[in-house]
Formats: sequence, C-alpha cells, structure tokens
Amino acid sequence: MTAIALSRLHFPVTTLGPGRRIGIWTQGCSLRCPGCLSPETWRFRREKTPVADVIAHLRPWLAQADGITVSGGEPFDQPQALAALLTAIRAEFHGDILVFSGYPFPVLNDELARMTGLIDALMSEPFEQDAPQTLRLRGSDNQRLHLLTPLGETCFARYNAPLPADEKVLDLAIDDAGVVSLIGIPRRDDMQRLNEFLTDRGHSFTPVLRDNKDRNRSL
Repeated sequence: MTAIALSRLHFPVTTLGPGRRIGIWTQGCSLRCPGCLSPETWRFRREKTPVADVIAHLRPWLAQADGITVSGGEPFDQPQALAALLTAIRAEFHGDILVFSGYPFPVLNDELARMTGLIDALMSEPFEQDAPQTLRLRGSDNQRLHLLTPLGETCFARYNAPLPADEKVLDLAIDDAGVVSLIGIPRRDDMQRLNEFLTDRGHSFTPVLRDNKDRNRSL
C-alpha cells in the first residue's frame, strides 16, 4: 500500500487559492531554499501515512471544499506517493487541485507527464528571498504559475496578476495544543510587523519547529 510523509492537513484554507480549500503539507524537502518560512517541513521522516488513511481523514472535508492545495516540504520529492494521493483524491473530488513545488518546471516534465489530469495548476521554481514579491500566490516573482487543465485556466488565470495591496494573504489557525499557525504566503514585512504588534502589547513572538516526535523547540 502506498504511503506518504505528511507534515499536516488543514481545512479550511482561504489564502492558497480560490475558495475554501483543503491544505495538504508534505514532509521532507531536499531543496531547503534560504529564507523558507516552513523549515519544520524539511526533515525527511521514516513515518508515513497510508494514502487510504489520508483519504479517510479528508473525506468529511471533500464535500465542503472548493479546492485542494498541496505544498510542503517538497511534494515532488515523493512523486509516486504524490501521484497515488492525487489519484485517490480525484476519485472522490471534483474541485481544483493546486500544487506548489520549488523545482524548476523543466525538471518536473517527466513526472507531470505521468500525472496528466491530476494537477490543475502548478506553481514551480524555488523561493528566492532577495527577489521582488509583487505577484499573487508567489513568495518571489521568479515563481511561475502553470495552468495545466481547463479547470486550472478557469480557477487560476486571475492569479497571473499583481498582488493587490488589500488582499488577504494569511489565515490563522490554533490547534488543540494551543499552537498558532499562520497559513499562506506572507508579504516580506508581515512577520516583522506581527512581532512588533505583539511586542507593543506585551506579548512575545517565538517561532517554533516541530521535530519528528512533535516536540517544539525554538528557532
């Protein structure tokens, strides 16, 4: 049975594509872009979840979701597991699927050919912390949005455009342990402004990493 290494699942996500979305973050990344805001997803783990179990967890959300966004980590570091997961999702879900990858698009050609019809839109290219950030859904403007299906054209054509100043870019989620997560693609000064906002009000701001035993440690 095919299994996949996951960092987390979340619903709803409203900042990584149109509508109310299921967010799927894979675990493990060989690219490790400088300035990445999700270094907790870099480490490769032996622990994996059977795709059937992932689908069982997602199933209550599928009827409510408009789309699914897969990020990481690096999803294409697990291409066979990614394909198996997307195939299983397609069997039960008719919304759009967006996948983020840090690999250059030509590197992904062979894998994408084996996944024809499974991905509606793909964001490719590595995050570059010194590059401008003016476009929607991008952490840096070198990243490229590829519309791979008619559904992808319909849902994502408007994302090949400048990022409006007033567009919401982050969701805030709090889990049962009280851990706060920011979901989305922050603007370059968002984390600094958040730190200043909390500090001015007498609060501390300490990002954490989760290791493979889910114990928190400070960055």
